[in-house]
Amino acid sequence: MNMLSQTDVQVQRIRAIGLTVTSCDCSVDFYTQALGFELVSDITVEGQDYSDLQGITEAKIRIITLRLGDELIELMEYLNITGKPIPKDSQSNDIWFQHLAIVVSDMDRAYAQVCLFPIEPISVAPQTILPDNETSGGVRAFKFKDPDGHDLELIWFPADKGQDKWHQNTNRLFLGIDHSAIAISNTEQSLHFYRDLLGMQIDSRSLNWRATQSRLDNLPGAEVKITGLRPVQGGLGIELLDYIVPSTARLIPSDWKSCDIAHIQIELVVNNIEQAVEILRQNGVQFVSSRIVQFTVSGSCDRKGCLVKDPDGHAILLVTNT
Repeated sequence: MNMLSQTDVQVQRIRAIGLTVTSCDCSVDFYTQALGFELVSDITVEGQDYSDLQGITEAKIRIITLRLGDELIELMEYLNITGKPIPKDSQSNDIWFQHLAIVVSDMDRAYAQVCLFPIEPISVAPQTILPDNETSGGVRAFKFKDPDGHDLELIWFPADKGQDKWHQNTNRLFLGIDHSAIAISNTEQSLHFYRDLLGMQIDSRSLNWRATQSRLDNLPGAEVKITGLRPVQGGLGIELLDYIVPSTARLIPSDWKSCDIAHIQIELVVNNIEQAVEILRQNGVQFVSSRIVQFTVSGSCDRKGCLVKDPDGHAILLVTNT
């Protein structure tokens, strides 16, 4: 068999982040009222294609799409299956940790707003990264959990940090999603998957530590190597969180499925899904989907998709328009 050139495959952009939820109605209330998301669509899907896509027998899924700024999230409620809850004792260095970084124009106002809702704080309070951190100095952040236990972060960028679009004059408090951050076990292993196989580009590198990081993560002595990745078209990115301290981390259990509440899938638009799937197969990547599936999404064209796992077990949905 001829090995395909890995540079032929490229992630164009991140279309959406999908979260499995206990109740779409409860999650919609939280994300729209607490965080300013807006409703885009509300559909229910079932049939063999969606079952094959998500690796769940006879799946019936309500999917609500919400928008914040330029970014989309998809809330997925499995109507005929009760998924396992997120472990109550989850910590930021557990490999299943994954958060959405929601950009705000005013951290104090945003923090006060989310505290009016049933969140579970992770951070002690909003934290300011110290100025000696070249990549992140001056950035303010606050981590917390939504009512299902999904990890979220409010993030505020000073004038010299972050994408240009976060610095445009606006009267909105919640601006959009900058990235999804995932805990990983090995930076080089993850870079092989996201950069070498899928063509994403390194956007930033930093080492975050000291008391500020400990208070942000609620982890004593926290020290984390962070690598930021962006697709070729920019926009929403992925952050790799490689915890040096604490050095022990719990892995994603092998029996977790798409219907479990810890399931979060990053939807990557690729230029050639057949070629991407072939390259990932040649490199021993784990597949959730039994095949490349053609499926219809309400209000848009048909898509082809295939759900795979990254080296640590995070769910990645490869898609392309047909």
